[in-house]
Amino acid sequence: MKTQISKKSFLPSQCAVALLASALVIPAVAQQTSNDSQSAPAASAQPSSTPPAAPAATTPTDKEGFWGHVNPFARKKWVKKRLDPINDRLTELDQVNAKNASDIKDVDARAQAGIQKAQSTADAANQTATAANTQAQNAGNVAQGASGHVDKINTTVNGLDQYHQISDLDVPFRNGSSILSKDAKGQLDTMAASLAGHQGYIVEIEAHAPGAGAVGIQSSQRLAESVQRYLVTEHQIPVYRMHFVALGNAPIVTPGDDTDKPARIRTSSVHIRLMENSLAAQDSTSPHGVASTTGAEQP
Repeated sequence: MKTQISKKSFLPSQCAVALLASALVIPAVAQQTSNDSQSAPAASAQPSSTPPAAPAATTPTDKEGFWGHVNPFARKKWVKKRLDPINDRLTELDQVNAKNASDIKDVDARAQAGIQKAQSTADAANQTATAANTQAQNAGNVAQGASGHVDKINTTVNGLDQYHQISDLDVPFRNGSSILSKDAKGQLDTMAASLAGHQGYIVEIEAHAPGAGAVGIQSSQRLAESVQRYLVTEHQIPVYRMHFVALGNAPIVTPGDDTDKPARIRTSSVHIRLMENSLAAQDSTSPHGVASTTGAEQP
């Protein structure tokens, strides 16, 4: 009874071992058969006296075995044989990628060099334009200064001969006499005092005396000379600043008088006008304030 029980218990385990052994043996036998079939033609080929012509190179084709294209019991040589073309292709792709990267780097380097060169040229052009602009501004300033200087010179030249009246006075004389009275000397002293230390002025002297023809002219000339002599000797007024004219009994034309007949000379007198050149006297005080016997002080 015990013997039967033990036989029944070991039967399943023995079946499992047999199935596993058959599973291992069948692939090995199939691989051995494939190897034998591949090596048999090579072993049967005997060398002959005349070597045959070399066959054309053909691409090895994979034979589909028991396991198909996938062999779970493949050897390293078999795996390497199938991985080499893939590795070669990958190597080729790496080389192409490396070449593309090198070309891109070279193009980028040349582009950067071109950009830097263009930027340097633009900077140099900008500096040149800035320098030219500065020079143009300096030239404009110089030209403007020269123009202002020329205008100032023109103003100076045009103003050298321009005089305007500051004041005037009348010095009376007794008919037939050329001697200055005390009141006449006082008027001349006041005028001369205002001229001390000043420049750019002249004194106009017009002498009038009754009498026709040469008699009146000679009389008026003695009056003008008397006034001029007093100003030179008593007040040191330069002779070149005084200009006189003897008008005799020539009628006096008053500015602004619209009457047809000018005033007739009945008494002896000397009319004095103080004229100033404002340009020549610009560095000194104008001799204003001289009293006028014919009206208010002239502007």
